[in-house]
Amino acid sequence: MQNDPAQPNPIDEQDKNIEAALAQIKHRIVVFSGKGGVGKTTVAVNLAYSLLKQNNQVGLLDADITGPNVPKMTGAESSPASLGDSNHVLPLIQNGLKIISIAPMLPNDAPLIWRGPLRSNAIRQFLADVLWGELDYLLADLPPGTGDEVLTAAQKMLPQMAIVVTTPQEVSLIDCRRAVNMAKKLNIPNIGVVENMSGLVCPHCSEEIDIFGTGGGEKMAKQMDVHFLGRIPMELSVRQGSDEGKPIVLESTPSKTSEAFKKISENVEKILSE
Repeated sequence: MQNDPAQPNPIDEQDKNIEAALAQIKHRIVVFSGKGGVGKTTVAVNLAYSLLKQNNQVGLLDADITGPNVPKMTGAESSPASLGDSNHVLPLIQNGLKIISIAPMLPNDAPLIWRGPLRSNAIRQFLADVLWGELDYLLADLPPGTGDEVLTAAQKMLPQMAIVVTTPQEVSLIDCRRAVNMAKKLNIPNIGVVENMSGLVCPHCSEEIDIFGTGGGEKMAKQMDVHFLGRIPMELSVRQGSDEGKPIVLESTPSKTSEAFKKISENVEKILSE
């Protein structure tokens, strides 16, 4: 059955809305990882707030549809508001950061059992229907791996940068290399690596213990000819803040982690300004 040529094609209309939204967003960044458990969302959340603290307008799209943790880590757990009879939705605003996630729209602890096309469509809707307004940066926190959501984000967001998060250990670097190569195949112009969990900061003496080793991410980035954005240590306060919806970079007490995120955000701004 053919579509009525007199009726607008929903996909075409959605693409037009995405194009209009992206026209107001200066820089677009996707954050993903080759494997889970490397702290990808922690990096996305704190990097977004670090960029915000440098007088930027910033949005964060939680594109990890089946594991949406951005609201929990930011404290933005209320439902987004829709505008009247239109499909448009206002993003949540938490400490100045614009956020959209499917998590507040779901019952507590309810699994989202969707196949790839449905998850990808959710990302397209977030891009088309959310009223982001003018932004300096829009970050998308993608699920781990190299699946449909990464492809959709790359094709629809047209990101200028992909940030791949890894830990220093070789078992993580193996998957990180795959993620970097995927970003290259998707022709994302700037690719950066962040080495997370690079040393545990002792809460008593402040000395660092290399539980997972250190330097693996930087070495891999050089080998693959991509940007190394920086390394982030492990601190107890980061885990506590994530559980309480208080990102470490917003805390008034200085920390090695917040300083690391500041340097990474400065590196991101420098690369994209060039």
